[in-house]
Amino acid sequence: MKILITTDLFRSTINGVVTSVLNLEEELQRQGHEVRILTVSDTGKAYQEGNVWYLRSIPSGIYPGVRIPVPGDGAYRRELTEWMPDVVHSQCEFCTFSYGKQIAEDTGAVFIHTCHTLYEQYTKYIPMGKYLGTAAVAACMRWRLRPVNRIIAPTKKVERTFLSYGVQKKTAIIPTGIKLETFTNPVSKEKLEKLREECGIRPGVRVALSLGRLGFEKQVDELLYGWKESEIPGGEAVLLIVGGGPAEASLRKLSEELGLSDKVCFYGMAEPKMVPMFYQMADLFVCASTSETQGLTYVEALASGLPLVCRRDPCLAGVLEHGINGYSFRERGELGSYVKEVLFHKEKQQRMSARSRELAKAFGTEAFGRAVNDLYKKEVRLHEGAFVFEESEAAIPEWNWTGYADAKRFP
Repeated sequence: MKILITTDLFRSTINGVVTSVLNLEEELQRQGHEVRILTVSDTGKAYQEGNVWYLRSIPSGIYPGVRIPVPGDGAYRRELTEWMPDVVHSQCEFCTFSYGKQIAEDTGAVFIHTCHTLYEQYTKYIPMGKYLGTAAVAACMRWRLRPVNRIIAPTKKVERTFLSYGVQKKTAIIPTGIKLETFTNPVSKEKLEKLREECGIRPGVRVALSLGRLGFEKQVDELLYGWKESEIPGGEAVLLIVGGGPAEASLRKLSEELGLSDKVCFYGMAEPKMVPMFYQMADLFVCASTSETQGLTYVEALASGLPLVCRRDPCLAGVLEHGINGYSFRERGELGSYVKEVLFHKEKQQRMSARSRELAKAFGTEAFGRAVNDLYKKEVRLHEGAFVFEESEAAIPEWNWTGYADAKRFP
């Protein structure tokens, strides 16, 4: 099949959406499909590179690093329309969504959309956004997703959220896969020791890792308050925060105000090739966010064999088993006690580590690509039936998800 993927973010950005797109592209190509990608240029200029078309853009002024396309790339849309894709798969609801919608309408292609983001968590970044609530977001999503044939949600949490918005579209739950071998392949002891030195972490000091974009919605400040309340001596354990973003400056200031300079280490942004090293250097993964739709960092931590201590959230179903491969906390005060329970009980930490590795096996890219491919095939059949044979969807057997990770892990 010919598959067009549209996304507002691509290789120059490091986040879950980009990881999902890159892994999907690779798996679809491996299956023999012809894949093209339409995205927003990170340089401002329109250009084509390989199978990727970049739209001319300007800074959005809404969120750091986010750009929006500007008029003038009609030739790109015509070229991709003449290519006649069988499936248009949108990954973002805004900028490139409109291009995907138009191309799908002009070609009769199936229009699939993956919901990666819960936007009520991000209204603070929009002018006057603090006055917008869930009702406004719901109305926007209902209107925006009307032309979509099928929605993909990475977790039950996302499906339930969009149902609560009143979005009247069928949803398929397909967890985003990761390249497990990237995190399971061991990093040399010498490289890990060098990284510890770079972070200023002495040998023998235990490491709790927070890794990801430092946005205000990620609630990393809760980790700082919780670490302060835990009263863990700096010589025994350290909280390592890896990532950058709009909240970084305020978090560094808060750490100083709380007197955590010798107990918390801010590394800043890390190159993608270094990310597996941070996981393997750590003893525990911690997170206080409730804004995740799936949280690929959770899965990366699992594959790296780390126990998890995370704020309780529906997206952790199938990822965190309380008391088995980590703990989920409700209140900030629980964070410190759970962290100490893992870091200072070696046998328990080892058992939890083994369970994390087992759970990670359900989230490989092969299962992800196979599930998406099967969904494409089903939707193309339905689409062709509706246009050629006027066959109703009810006449086609419902897709059997049995055997896929979402059926097993996301009840």
